[in-house]
Amino acid sequence: MPLTRKGAATRQRIVEGAAEQIRVQGVFALRLEDVMAHTATSKSQLFHYFPDGKDELLLAVARHEAARVIDDQQPELGSLTSWAAWQRWRDRVVARYRAQGTDCPLHTALAQLGPATDATRTVAGGLLDRWQQQLAAGIRHLRDAGETDPDLDPDREAAALLAGIQGGVLILLTTGATTHLEAALDVGIARLRGRTAAAVENGTGRAARTAVAE
Repeated sequence: MPLTRKGAATRQRIVEGAAEQIRVQGVFALRLEDVMAHTATSKSQLFHYFPDGKDELLLAVARHEAARVIDDQQPELGSLTSWAAWQRWRDRVVARYRAQGTDCPLHTALAQLGPATDATRTVAGGLLDRWQQQLAAGIRHLRDAGETDPDLDPDREAAALLAGIQGGVLILLTTGATTHLEAALDVGIARLRGRTAAAVENGTGRAARTAVAE
């Protein structure tokens, strides 16, 4: 049955409280009793919203954190319409992950649930699909505006950029350093801008060769 507004607010409070507890004490030390105390909810309330207990709550935390990954990049991610906008988005991504550091409830919750389950694949896949679609939309805008190579494939370029970002995030979770994440963003964006210069140069060269032939 659909939740009432009050019920939805209570469920969200439990999820956010669990995410905060994971940041503080880690997933292995997470106890439902601590979540109840932290969120001022009773055992009956918690199991009303999460009848399967801790695993169901962790999955809800993962979905919540996956949505936050996208939300925390807005409005920049949804407005990649100029090179200045891409730089602002880049800076926002770096600031977000620098602030987060090695404490990532999404990664922790998914790891605890197991990467091979259908539920975790759905959460991770949904996040990456939404992220890639918005990057591709920005690249497509630049291409259509003549700001980058008209022959590039926005979806493929977005996939490559996102793969670099994810690699940088994984290294950050291990080392606490944003160096690799920043490199992935800077090189990825520079590649798109470089394709602009190459397209202009190639276009000029073709025009010159055509004029000589004529």
